[in-house]
Amino acid sequence: MDSEIAFDRSPAFRVYKSGRIERLLGETTVPPSLTPQNGVVSKDVIYSPEKNLSLRIYLPEKVSDVTVKKLPILIYFHGGGFIIETAFSPTYHTFLTSAVAAANCLAISVNYRRAPEFPIPIPYEDSWDSLKWVLTHITGTGPETWINKHCDFGKVFLAGDSAGGNIAHHLTIRAEREKLENVISGIILIHPYFWGKTPIDEFEVRDVGKTKGVEGSWRVASPNSKEGVDDPWLNVVGSESSDLSGLGCGRVLVMLAGDDVFVRQGWCYAAKLKKSGWEGEVEVMETKNEGHVFHLKNPNTDNARQVVKKLAEFVDRKR
Repeated sequence: MDSEIAFDRSPAFRVYKSGRIERLLGETTVPPSLTPQNGVVSKDVIYSPEKNLSLRIYLPEKVSDVTVKKLPILIYFHGGGFIIETAFSPTYHTFLTSAVAAANCLAISVNYRRAPEFPIPIPYEDSWDSLKWVLTHITGTGPETWINKHCDFGKVFLAGDSAGGNIAHHLTIRAEREKLENVISGIILIHPYFWGKTPIDEFEVRDVGKTKGVEGSWRVASPNSKEGVDDPWLNVVGSESSDLSGLGCGRVLVMLAGDDVFVRQGWCYAAKLKKSGWEGEVEVMETKNEGHVFHLKNPNTDNARQVVKKLAEFVDRKR
């Protein structure tokens, strides 16, 4: 039975009938470096000793030795459908290094436990723990010196791509619900992983193969979900129980890819947010003729650089 495949999502992963998962992507890691890379230094810190969970901090090298230099904070959650990738992969290390260099911010890339070994909602709970850990530094007396010295807690941004964008949204909803007032300035959702059983338009119907892949992957990530892809964790746009008016930030940037199966969901998320009664500002940027997380797959293209530039402008914007 261990050789019989229950769900094949190659080239990303396979799940066998025995329950074993074979991850085909995202398992390679790179170490942090105090030697500047693109003008940025990095180090790993444990945020949850009881769960042995770490995050990677990125800091512009030019301010690392400055006694007091306050920078915006970018807390980033990696994608991978809650199943593959880590905060320490070459893909995310390269992307966050570029983002920090462009935005002149301090970035925190969060590692969370992955499904199916740790199914939904565990990745959300781990991510929430990481946010609370970061916020222990508000008074300047937290356990991590870089955050104490260099973080401007008036400029906190949550961001992520794909599943990480989904996480950033839900944490911002929870921040408002749990009265973490005025903590999150804005969120950046890059090709966010939102879905539902009912197609939004013919784009989703046309991509039947991709649709089945999304639904199968969600079953792997959330095997106990009674609603399947209509689970409010995933069906942020179509679920009646998904109230976006309680989003706990003032600004939202949604970045989309024109050939991405999730593109219509992203546009409808922005539209629903505007109609919800939420009083913030939402901006959408769509890159035509590009697929899901293209900026990670081909980081040296002009379109990928535009993603980094837009993120940097959003974080660095004076408000």
